[in-house]
Amino acid sequence: MVRARGAGSGARASGSSARSQRVAAIIPAKNESERIAATVRSARSIPNVDLVLVVDDGSDDDTQHVARAAGAVVVRHAVNRGKASAMETGAAIVAMRDADGEPPRMLLFIDADLGDTAVNTAPLVPPVLAGKADLSIAVLPPQRGAGGHGLVVGTARKAIHDLSGWTPKAPLSGQRCLTREAFTAAMPLARGWGVETGMTMDLLGHGFAVVEVPCDLTHRPSGKDLKGYLHRAAQYRDITYAIAMRRMRGYSDFPEVPED
Repeated sequence: MVRARGAGSGARASGSSARSQRVAAIIPAKNESERIAATVRSARSIPNVDLVLVVDDGSDDDTQHVARAAGAVVVRHAVNRGKASAMETGAAIVAMRDADGEPPRMLLFIDADLGDTAVNTAPLVPPVLAGKADLSIAVLPPQRGAGGHGLVVGTARKAIHDLSGWTPKAPLSGQRCLTREAFTAAMPLARGWGVETGMTMDLLGHGFAVVEVPCDLTHRPSGKDLKGYLHRAAQYRDITYAIAMRRMRGYSDFPEVPED
């Protein structure tokens, strides 16, 4: 487990209440009818998760119906609004479903294409529930068929290191667990493919504690064909924009961050 802490107070102590703290799994999805049922069923078996919410982001297939049949609560965008908007919608719906007088649910974001491996995001939950981190990020094993030359990941890593002194292994990972306080601090989320890099930079900039946790997950990688290269070009565009916007805001200089 690799840990980075911003300049502020970071993670909050949670005490013995961690065992009873509820977690909502939020799954942004677009045209994932083939995999969403397995992802939902797998997510429902994660300890502490009592709500699985699928945000259907303008699908033109049966994603919403398949997800609902698998046991998810489903909310739908009539048109595609992007992952960041789906994440924001999901968090807002979870807040509406939180019970009065109870702690707000932690938020566990899961990609829709994880299928049966979604349950393996479970290790992301304990560090946040125990108050050891405000945000935990999954580090995936090498994915079969993945393409790319490291430019996009390297750009995100360097920006986060320049800000905090910490070099993440998986700056683009969409599998994340965080407190409601941390999610609010990251709002508004960066648009497009810059959402993960922007979130990490924002939370470190505000002094929250971040950890990376190895998780045995399998998802659909972008390959080395034209579609894969176009996808990475869009990632690079959105990530560099998110980085530029945060550099314009400016954050305080950070102390050296140890890795353990």
